[in-house]
Parts: sequence; structure tokens; C-alpha cells
Amino acid sequence: MGKWKAMGPIVLALLIAVTASTFLYKWMKTQTTPQKVLKVKTKAMRVAVAEVDLPWGTKLKPEMVKFVPFFEESLPPGSFSDPEKLTGRVVITPLKRKELILESRLASKSVTRGGVSAIIKPGKRAMAVAGNKILGISGLICPGDHVDIMIMTTDPKTKEKINKTIFENMRVLATGTQLGKNKDGKPAPVDIYTLEVTPEEGERLSLASSQGKLRFALRNALDTETVLTTGATFPQTLAAYRPVEPPKKAVSKGRRVASKKRVRRSTHNIEIIKGIQKSKKVMKDA
Repeated sequence: MGKWKAMGPIVLALLIAVTASTFLYKWMKTQTTPQKVLKVKTKAMRVAVAEVDLPWGTKLKPEMVKFVPFFEESLPPGSFSDPEKLTGRVVITPLKRKELILESRLASKSVTRGGVSAIIKPGKRAMAVAGNKILGISGLICPGDHVDIMIMTTDPKTKEKINKTIFENMRVLATGTQLGKNKDGKPAPVDIYTLEVTPEEGERLSLASSQGKLRFALRNALDTETVLTTGATFPQTLAAYRPVEPPKKAVSKGRRVASKKRVRRSTHNIEIIKGIQKSKKVMKDA
């Protein structure tokens, strides 16, 4: 009987240990077992993307568009799944290959003709300026870039040559080349730059192109700050990077007058009598 009483606590401790071990094992198993992946049913749709690179002003044709599957939940608004809704639409922003074609990238449905006229903003005009590789910065100017325009001419008031910025942040709509004639009358290629201007800017640009030489300055598309300039003349250009001469010491007028007064000497006439003879002598103060 005494033996059973001594074994009781031992048996109870073993039962508690086994129960705790079993509970701990099951808990660790639930933590390490991967959770079941919930299957979400997603619907795929076929939407339009560009089959080739499309510059702005392009009128869409069926061979330019390709339809690929996209998840419906990830589609941005304005996408197209019907090919008939895209035929004949005009692209107003450049599209890269495999890029989604969205309504915001197309001209309105009323625009049925491609080219530069489709991408001109309301109230603006397209104006062409003839130039060369120097004007176009050796071919670095492309459609969509923004440029400043400078003119080199003669100031009608001072008859002095001046170089002045007359337009800033002008958008380039298109660039091209056409055949013209050089100074010898022979055919030569002429670069043409089409700019987007207001009617008033077009008048000033037409006048400037006939009065002097134009130069383009390419600017960052994000730089929209207007810089006011007074123009550069030839003397101002030569004066650049010239050392500043120390100012000359000015001599006051009062000091100059005082010095002159110190130089002046007063004179006196002295009469000398010797017997019956008289003589005069001029004496000056020291």
C-alpha cells in the first residue's frame, strides 16, 4: 500500500508531462504548416496595346493595334476592348510598343485626320521656321521638345548689333527637311521646325525671322520659369570676365581751392626816397 502511495505522484507527473508535450507539438505544427491559399476568381479581358511605336499625330489602323489579356481588376479607366472603337482615332501623345492605348492618349472622335493639326492645343497655331543644323543644335531638337528663341539683329535706335531672347518655352511640334536652294542656286536640304505659337507670337516670329538670324536654345521640359533679359551687345560681351578696376580717389573741390590760395602771394608797392631821388619797388610776401 505504501508503494502505491509513493508511485501516485510520479504517475501524475508523467500524465501531465505527456499532455503538455502533446499540446505543444500540435501548436508548433499549426505554426509551421503553410496556410491554405485562398483561390480568388479573377476575370481576364482582352485590351488594346500598341503593336509598334506610335508617334503623336498617327491615325490608328488595325495592324497598329494588338489585343492582350489583362486582369479586369488591374485595368486603368479608358482602356479599349473593342477594335472597332479604335479604328481611325488619332494619337495625341507618343505611345511605345506594348503600351496600353487609353482614351486620354487619343484626340476626340471628331478629329478624323492625323498629322500636326490633330495635336495643336486650342487657341494655338502651328508655324514653320526654316533653319539649319546650327539652328536645330545639330539635330538634337525633336518633336515634343521646348526651346527658347534668340535673334541677332541691329538695334534701330543705337545702330548697334544685339542678341536678344524673344521667345521662351516654345513647344516643337515637328521637324523635317525639304529641298531648297543655296546661295549658288543649287538644290540643298533645308531643315524645317514647326512650332506651336499663339496668333500674336506668330506675328512676332514672322517679323523676327525676316529681320535677323534666329537661334534655338534647348531647355528642360520641366523648366517652365520665365527669365527676363536685356540682351547682349558687343561691348557688354567683351566686358565679361574683366577684372574690376579700383575706384580713383576723388579730390574735393574745397581742397583744390585751398591749395590754390596757398600758392597765391600778395604784393606791395614801396616808395624809396634818397635825397631828391625817388624810386618804387614791388615787394612780395613770403
